Amino acid sequence: MDFERVCIVGAGLMGSGIAQVCAGAGLEVTLCDVDGEALDRALKNIAWSAGKLVEKQKLDGPVESIMARISPTDNLAEAAGADLCIEAVFEKLILKREVFEQLSAVVAPNTLLASNTSAIPISTLAAAVPCPERVLGLHFFSPVPMMQAVEVVRSQFTSDDIFAKGKRFVETIGKEPILVRKDVPGFLINRINFPAIIEAMRMVEAGVGTVEDIDKGLRLASGRRMGIFETGDMVGLDVTCGALTAIYEETKDPRWFPPAILRRKVMAGHLGKKTGKGWYEYDADGTRKGPAD
Repeated sequence: MDFERVCIVGAGLMGSGIAQVCAGAGLEVTLCDVDGEALDRALKNIAWSAGKLVEKQKLDGPVESIMARISPTDNLAEAAGADLCIEAVFEKLILKREVFEQLSAVVAPNTLLASNTSAIPISTLAAAVPCPERVLGLHFFSPVPMMQAVEVVRSQFTSDDIFAKGKRFVETIGKEPILVRKDVPGFLINRINFPAIIEAMRMVEAGVGTVEDIDKGLRLASGRRMGIFETGDMVGLDVTCGALTAIYEETKDPRWFPPAILRRKVMAGHLGKKTGKGWYEYDADGTRKGPAD
């Protein structure tokens, strides 16, 4: 087996989801975050989510065995010995490059380094480390335990062997690899989805439709499980804004520039479910109350 131990850097929504899926597939997981409270929340959320999947017989338990395979830490040096490290920190180039530089100093030269970025070119991150041919993108979708697709992104440096290993890793954890053979900002799926997301925001901004009606229409007419704005609140408006900004800065194409309505919400701290307010408002337990002002 190519992969036995994986290190996930970042214990937020995406990092914890990736850790859950890896541990559920039988891999040993080191979950690293500098924020101890974030680690505690992640472990609690993973136990709850894994428990639900075990109850529905969609995941082999017991939950205690899955949780025993996850080792939380605030020390990145514990990534040493991992076969694969996946960076899942906030969507900022400087931060991600710092993580890659730190990882490359503690892991073996042949350890695979991957980013879960949704928009930043992988080549830009690979250029920050020795042996850039071992770097690739592994872009998971939210919620990670439920979404089957994972984009395997090849940078301008990624070797044939590493690209093939990335595909095998995705298959190992029970997901379906989507091969992205050229490193462009936003990769495949988001390059298709983001124009629709931007247009939906502009329709709300112009008073053409409401957040609720657009989401309802997309669920009923397009077969989506969740509407654009429901999904945006779950992912985080800051994450969406960061991804759009990254594509805009790389391409300088104005069609990718985040709409004013999104930028204003992010500046106000209305980031979605995690702050209790985004496109919708939420109770303390995360139950949706209705559309936000």
